[in-house]
Amino acid sequence: MAEYAGGGKLKWTAIIGSIMAALALGACATVQKSAPAGPRAMADFTIIAHRGASGDRPEHTIAAYQLAIDQGADFIEPDLVLTKDGVLVARHENAISETTDVAGHPEFADRRTTKTIDGAALTDWFTEDFTLAELKTLRARERLPQLRPANAQYDGRFEIPTFDEIIALAKSEGARRGRVVGIYPETKHPGYFASIGLPHQAPLLAALGAAGWNGAEAPVFVQSFEVGNLKALDAASDVRLVQLVQEEGGPADLPDISYANMLTAGGVRAIASYADAIGPQKSLVIPIGENGQLDEPTKLVEWAHEAGLLVHPWTFRAENYFLPGDLRREDSSIARGDLAGEIRAFIAAGIDGLFADQPGLAIEALRGAEAE
Repeated sequence: MAEYAGGGKLKWTAIIGSIMAALALGACATVQKSAPAGPRAMADFTIIAHRGASGDRPEHTIAAYQLAIDQGADFIEPDLVLTKDGVLVARHENAISETTDVAGHPEFADRRTTKTIDGAALTDWFTEDFTLAELKTLRARERLPQLRPANAQYDGRFEIPTFDEIIALAKSEGARRGRVVGIYPETKHPGYFASIGLPHQAPLLAALGAAGWNGAEAPVFVQSFEVGNLKALDAASDVRLVQLVQEEGGPADLPDISYANMLTAGGVRAIASYADAIGPQKSLVIPIGENGQLDEPTKLVEWAHEAGLLVHPWTFRAENYFLPGDLRREDSSIARGDLAGEIRAFIAAGIDGLFADQPGLAIEALRGAEAE
C-alpha cells in the first residue's frame, strides 16, 4: 500500500468501497446527452494556459508561461514530476527524450533505461534519475515539431523550470500587472513517484505554503488523473483540487475503477466529496459525431454543477489536426482553424473554464461569446 506524507495511510480497499458505493447511486453507467446548460457568468470564466502558451513556445518553459501571461491567461499549468533529489520540475512526463536534448548529452547516455510506469514499459531517460543540477544542463525541445514547426526554432534555448520558479513568475507578473495570475499544477504519476520514495505531496504543499498559497482562496488548483493523492491532499490542505478524467482507462491507483464508472450522476457526487472541479477530456462534454462534427452536449456539466463542481475541459488547440471537421480551415493539418467556433459551443454547454494551448485565441473567443 502507498503512503503519502501529511495525509496519513490510505486504505485502498476503503477508497474503492466508498467510490463504488457512490457510483451505485448513479442513474446510468455512461455520460448521457443533455440539452445545453447555458454558460455561467463570463466574468467567472477561467482560461488555463495548457503547459503555458504551448501552441507558440515549447511547452513547460518559462518562455511559454511568460507568453501565456502576456496573452492574458488566468492560470498557467505546470505538469509536475520529481528529480532524484526531490525537487518538483515541470515536464509533460518524467520521460524526457521528447521534450529535452538529453539524447545529445553523451555524459548521460548510461541513464537511458526501461521502467514500468502505470503498467506500461517505457525505455527513455527519466527525471527521477537526474539531480536538479543535472537537469538544468539540458534544454527544452518542441514536443510536436511536425504540427508546430515554428516552435522548433526555440529548441535549445530554455531550461527546465522548477515549480518554485513558476510560482515566482506568476506572483511577480501578477504584481507587476495588478492582477492575479494563478497556477494549476498537475501531479504526474503520483502513485509511481510515491512508490520510489519521491511523493509529490510534501514538496508541493511546502512550495504552496512558502508562497502563501496553501488555502481555499489561493489562486491554485491541483489536478490529478489519480484519486488517492487528491484524497490525501484534501485531508492535508484546503487548496482546491481537480479530478481529471478521460474517455478511456481509469485511475492508475484504482485498477478496479474506470473513468466511465466515475462519470455517472452518483460518481460525480463521489468526486465532489474530495474535489472542487473536474477536468474532463472535452469529448466527454461534447462528443464528436459520426459526421466528424460536434454532437449534442452530454449531461456531465449538469451533473457536475448539481454536485457543486466546476468543469474545466481539456484541451483546446487551434490547429486543424485537433479540430472537428467542420471547423477546419485550409487543407493543412497544421493550419489554424475555427477554434473560436469550438469554444463558443462549449461555453454554450455551460463549462466554467478551459485549457488552451493558445490562451490568447481562447480569450478572443471568450470576448466574442460575451459580445453575442
